[in-house]
Amino acid sequence: MSAIKKIVLSYSGGLDTTAILKWLQQTYKCEVVTFTADLGDGDDYSHVREKALETGAVDAYVDDVREEFVRDFVYPMFRCNTIYEGVYLLGTSIARPLITKRLVEIAEETGADAIAHGATGKGNDQVRFELGAYALKPDIQVVAPWREWDLTSRESLMQFCEKHQIPVDRKHEGEKSPYSMDANLLHISYEGGILEDPMSEPEEAMWLWTQSPETAPDEPRYLALTYERGDVVAIDGKTMTPAEVLTFLNRVGGEHGIGRVDIVENRYVGMKARGCYETPGGTILLKGHRAMESITLDRELGHLKDELMPRYAKLIYTGYWWAPERQALQALIDDSQQYVNGEVRLKLYKGNITVVGRQSDDTLYDSAIVTFEDDAGAYDQADASGFIRLNALRLRVAASKGRKHR
Repeated sequence: MSAIKKIVLSYSGGLDTTAILKWLQQTYKCEVVTFTADLGDGDDYSHVREKALETGAVDAYVDDVREEFVRDFVYPMFRCNTIYEGVYLLGTSIARPLITKRLVEIAEETGADAIAHGATGKGNDQVRFELGAYALKPDIQVVAPWREWDLTSRESLMQFCEKHQIPVDRKHEGEKSPYSMDANLLHISYEGGILEDPMSEPEEAMWLWTQSPETAPDEPRYLALTYERGDVVAIDGKTMTPAEVLTFLNRVGGEHGIGRVDIVENRYVGMKARGCYETPGGTILLKGHRAMESITLDRELGHLKDELMPRYAKLIYTGYWWAPERQALQALIDDSQQYVNGEVRLKLYKGNITVVGRQSDDTLYDSAIVTFEDDAGAYDQADASGFIRLNALRLRVAASKGRKHR
């Protein structure tokens, strides 16, 4: 590996990445540029740039990427009704390609020859950051401090910061959440603490975005989602940008207890990990999109998407957003959405979402064919006899040859 002269660090402004900033300067004797992505987690980033510069960064980027995040990453993912291992809506996973893209772009802008991240050696994020970086810039070097340094605890990080006169607000350390948390406009995740025992029920105080279903309003909330080519473009008739859609659905969904999950997932590095997630807006998007597709999407095309979805979800989870197979799948998925237009009406009530209506100018639903009343010759029921006989042929042949059923 060639000597590193400048590194772009993915920087949150918290204890870990602030210690990493100083450690990079000392270990690699190089300049460090920081990048902070505002992905809509609700944090105040007004002082992050100042903190990075005070800690020794030669430059500090703080970018509001909320619209790009939802438009170019979340929406394309939801066109495939994507869900990992039946539960997880990939809130952390889908943010990593965008962060990586900006790290690489800033490296090119500033002449840096390396990027750095604060992901640990036990998790998936290290893989996501690094696979993406190498796909976008094959000659980039990647520094992963958690795989190199000996600062293995919060106390050792605090001592490192004090030794190097890095300001740390000790007053709030005792108030710090016992959970490892990650948030963006799509979700908030919780790991660690009592969650490391998969039999321990999460404390109610842990959940930050959603009301418990028990205390959610006693009156349901109705929503009308308007779709164009598989994406929500308006709610209750009001046109919204992608980020505005997700912000609104997070608030309304959270008020009605929508979007809590508690799972043990299979990490790419080989271990099982228990995590809890709140994804109110994403849960509503998934429900609405499947309802919209139910009347607009061809049967076999829809079934093909359902078969491909677990593979697509795994690619995102394991960090292959920029891989050719994900891009090829995306082209098919996006093409399938040309007629996914119309309106879906949903009812939110105490943690549940019920589809109560759907309509589209591109609907494939024909009440004249499906009716139980007189269909005026729209469908000849006698046709079903031949259809059934043809499909039963192989079963009858096998039975006539004495094939036994187990």
